[in-house]
Amino acid sequence: MIRRLLREPLLQFLLIGTGLFLVYEAINGGRSEAPREIVISEARIEALAENFASVWMRPPTAVELKGLIDDYVAEEVYYREAIATGLDQDDTVIRRRLRQKMEFISENVADSVGPTEAELQDYLVQNAGKFARPAELSFRQVYLSAERRGDTVRADAERLLAELQAGRGPADPAEAGDTTLLPATMEVASPQQIASAFGEEFARQVDETPVGQWSGPIESTFGVHLVRVDERVAANAPMLVEIRPIVLRAWQAEHRRRQNESFLAALRGKYEVRVEGSAAERLAVRDAGSAVR
Repeated sequence: MIRRLLREPLLQFLLIGTGLFLVYEAINGGRSEAPREIVISEARIEALAENFASVWMRPPTAVELKGLIDDYVAEEVYYREAIATGLDQDDTVIRRRLRQKMEFISENVADSVGPTEAELQDYLVQNAGKFARPAELSFRQVYLSAERRGDTVRADAERLLAELQAGRGPADPAEAGDTTLLPATMEVASPQQIASAFGEEFARQVDETPVGQWSGPIESTFGVHLVRVDERVAANAPMLVEIRPIVLRAWQAEHRRRQNESFLAALRGKYEVRVEGSAAERLAVRDAGSAVR
């Protein structure tokens, strides 16, 4: 019941507002400052000292603490005067920073509520395609260079294939081919990994090769190959226990996104948005066109 209530956007909005108020009160000691008065609360001094200690691994001396307070006062003076003169208005950097801080507050609320095991399992089932393991292959290959062998490369490949299929090849089949930097074997490799090494067309043809026998020739951008697939693991959906950290991170990212959307909707509901000028007409025409389609 409590978990469900914590996920209500309105309650989350109230919690955020209360949190902001409590933080402000804690820092400012619960006192209202006169327009020309700067109060350095005990909480603020402790925060300055803790920040210093986190960097220098020791508490500040009396002289250093005075310097920290003086620097804070200077910052506060500049801040208030900048606000008073309107320097924060129409400043893209400041607007973006303030937006980021509001989104950060929203995300903190989202992170305060974690999923149950049942919710994680449901998320995995509903997004099975996102977490499915692709088919994987283990194979060996013998490379023949078209550049080195010229017009005979195809005939050479057919001849070598017959020898390998008859079991008359060398103990290490790669020795029957040409020297290359390409891997002679790949173990439990995904189609993406194979394509990265040999190219898309090679990966497609290897995926169609039967298991347990030498096949080919298969062409790639590098030359001609003879391939033996030793193992093929079909695509499968892993259990939650196998990939729980991955599923949890994905759930949290989705939860933060939805929380931000709900938070923004709650805030935006306080405002009336009016688009003026010719832009309003263009938007109206576009919306009408979308409705027709």
